[in-house]
Amino acid sequence: MTRQFPRVTLPDGESVPAFGQGTWHMGENRNDADEEAASLKLGIEWGMTLIDTAEMYGSGRAEEIVARAAVGRRDELFIVSKVLPHNASAKGTVEACERSLKRLKTDRIDLYLLHWRGSVPLPETLAGFDRLQRDGKIRHHGVSNFGSDDMQEWVALAGGGAVAANQILYNLTRRGPEWDLIPWCRERQIAIMAYSPIEQGRMLGHKALAAIADRHGATPSQVALAWLLRQEGMMVIPKARRAAHLRENMGALDLDLDAADLAALDRAFPPPKTRSTLGML
Repeated sequence: MTRQFPRVTLPDGESVPAFGQGTWHMGENRNDADEEAASLKLGIEWGMTLIDTAEMYGSGRAEEIVARAAVGRRDELFIVSKVLPHNASAKGTVEACERSLKRLKTDRIDLYLLHWRGSVPLPETLAGFDRLQRDGKIRHHGVSNFGSDDMQEWVALAGGGAVAANQILYNLTRRGPEWDLIPWCRERQIAIMAYSPIEQGRMLGHKALAAIADRHGATPSQVALAWLLRQEGMMVIPKARRAAHLRENMGALDLDLDAADLAALDRAFPPPKTRSTLGML
């Protein structure tokens, strides 16, 4: 299956895949592991080489599933993982990363994120990231669930300006980040990674999505994904457990939303009029 996949340029100039595969909730049921690994492997074969995971997902088992899917193809992949806040001291960040590397069966993580802000001072986490980068165990560092104030604090730290991405809850029903966070990141070429791009399926019954999907011979999910993928500097990581779902996700790449579609989506899902607190699932 050959398609032109969108790409995002990170602050250091590296071009990376913008559309990939998420693994949240994978690894939670051992009986599903074979099917989950097969789905990820098929996605890789179809060109979805951006893989997002975390030590939290399935208590590490999602990373093990990624390792199974990546056998023989590691150099093609851009793997993202995350450290939990309670592990994010300078020493704890390094140790957590080493555990993730072991589960992933790899010698490096391409992008390593602080999963959300906790009680550990940010300079400690950044010190851990710096050491991991010096040792070649991570290639880029980033954050997740950071609002505008958090981002400004992070980049003000020594070495914080190298932050490559901020993974946030962002979709048609969660447009608050458009007020200030996304423009601020875009000005600095910091990638936005949109997780839960279809709001875990809750938005898919909306009439506006159905109407646009009908006009294009698409599905509501494809409309929601295409709306994200058209945005500059946006990485999108939907999850799929089955080949049919994976094929549906990839169909979003073939969907070109026109001005009328975008206006209808703005009416149905209005952009923010004031600053709001960043959501999180």
